[in-house]
Amino acid sequence: MTLASLTPQAALPSPSTAVWQLGPVPIRAYALCIIVGIVVACWVTERRLRQRGVAPGAVLDIAVWAVPAGIIGARIYHVITSPEKYFGTGGDPLKAFAIWEGGLGIWGAVAGGAVGAWFAARQLGIPFAVVADALAPGLPLAQAIGRLGNWFNNELYGGRTSLPWGLEIHRMDPDNPGHALRDDTGQPILEPGLYHPTFAYELLWNVGVAALVFALDRKLRLGRGRAFALYVMGYTAGRFWIELMRTDEANTILGVRLNVWTAGLVFLGALVYFVRVRGPREYLVPVGAAATPGPAVDSDVSQVDLSAREAGSQPAAPEGYRVVSEEQYRHWRETGETPAEPDGEAPSGGADAPSDGPTVADATSGSTGHGAGPDTAGEGAASTGPDAAGETPADRAGAAGTRPAERDS
Repeated sequence: MTLASLTPQAALPSPSTAVWQLGPVPIRAYALCIIVGIVVACWVTERRLRQRGVAPGAVLDIAVWAVPAGIIGARIYHVITSPEKYFGTGGDPLKAFAIWEGGLGIWGAVAGGAVGAWFAARQLGIPFAVVADALAPGLPLAQAIGRLGNWFNNELYGGRTSLPWGLEIHRMDPDNPGHALRDDTGQPILEPGLYHPTFAYELLWNVGVAALVFALDRKLRLGRGRAFALYVMGYTAGRFWIELMRTDEANTILGVRLNVWTAGLVFLGALVYFVRVRGPREYLVPVGAAATPGPAVDSDVSQVDLSAREAGSQPAAPEGYRVVSEEQYRHWRETGETPAEPDGEAPSGGADAPSDGPTVADATSGSTGHGAGPDTAGEGAASTGPDAAGETPADRAGAAGTRPAERDS
């Protein structure tokens, strides 16, 4: 038996360069992967928000806050959980700001991004649960693309393996980040043996999580943030076992990597939320200047009225949104008639009178609203027709306006 016979016949290569110079500007593969992931997540979220009644372009307003907050949160989590690299013996505190050298924690990214998205949703008058559910399948796709950056950086790999998909790892140059060390002949130096490509395992797992959320959300019509909770459960379940395979340095608690504990605790929290929270999917109708239904978004191609754009007549952004049922939303899309809003006062016929649809409070509690039913004086029976002035309820609702959805949802 020779040494050659013990060598695996196949292996996954790794790039020896993760940074390219475009004149004086360094182009980093890690940053490019993150940017592409953000673009994909925004595209998916935009389509899903529009399907629920949000005006076109809202995702850009959300991303302006969520993306920077997510990056800051990711870096803060990394620095807090690995402080010795920056504040320990031989550490450089200024390196804590060197995001381009790697070191972003997904837990901090989700937490920071959630804070930014919540703030933006509050400004736009969109319930935060609607934003979270719309983002649910796009976020794991963004994470999957981002993991390619770890491949370029030759990082986040597991233990030694002889499997056909074992990964070659270059020994990177600490004095020239993004480049492999080279021998006297100019060839990049490889670490001995092959390693589990745990970054690739997580990439594939994330794609599967996105497909799972798409499928179950379409079948079960999840709402109230449950689609996002499903994503969290799916992601943390995979991160739990993948984290156990990694061999890079990490802080531990009771001999177990910190991220393993985090994945387990976050999974349990998401599971409790998914089981306890109930209620139908929320749909929104705009309030204010943009309270006219736009083009349907059943296709993958956004429809833009170029003639209107050339004429300079851009649709005004809505002042806010009101939560309605799916039936009310579809009726609004087909007819343009704004659903009648309960006035919030209990009818004289009793507190159990039927409602025209969910109110804002119903959207957050999952209960059925009251106060829209007819009273004992027969006003409910007459409310569907014109009044003495010839106005219908829809006319009066349009004239009076409706209040935006609860901004703290």
